[in-house]
Amino acid sequence: MKRSFLILNGPNLNLLGTRQPEVYGTTTLKDVEDLCTAKANALGVDMVFEQSNHEGVMIDLMHDARGKHAGIILNAGAYTHSSVALMDAISSIMLPVIELHLSNIHAREAFRQTSYISKVCIGQICGFGAAGYPLAMQALNEYLGDSA
Repeated sequence: MKRSFLILNGPNLNLLGTRQPEVYGTTTLKDVEDLCTAKANALGVDMVFEQSNHEGVMIDLMHDARGKHAGIILNAGAYTHSSVALMDAISSIMLPVIELHLSNIHAREAFRQTSYISKVCIGQICGFGAAGYPLAMQALNEYLGDSA
């Protein structure tokens, strides 16, 4: 069975390309999905690309990933800094999750420098813009090795 990744994007990421381009760039979410599709093809893996502005929907998608996906790449957006529920979901699903951010959250406002989810993720990639997505896919694939 072919390895599959869930790439899950949180609130406001549907506005990429127009939302604060000085912070997040001009790349759209569709452009990001296209980058991920190309990387999935290069790695020989399947992927499902999702976005939701709703915390509960994101949790449901992570729960549903069990048995379908080998791992998750999660750009939780602002929920990174506030959601114990997402942290608990990651802890509960027993899948490797990589935390991803377009901007360098450690160089931004103090409240953005705290991540509730990093404690339960296998790693974090931030500050590389859209290029972080294929980096995360490569890292997840290497982390999984021959196990999935």
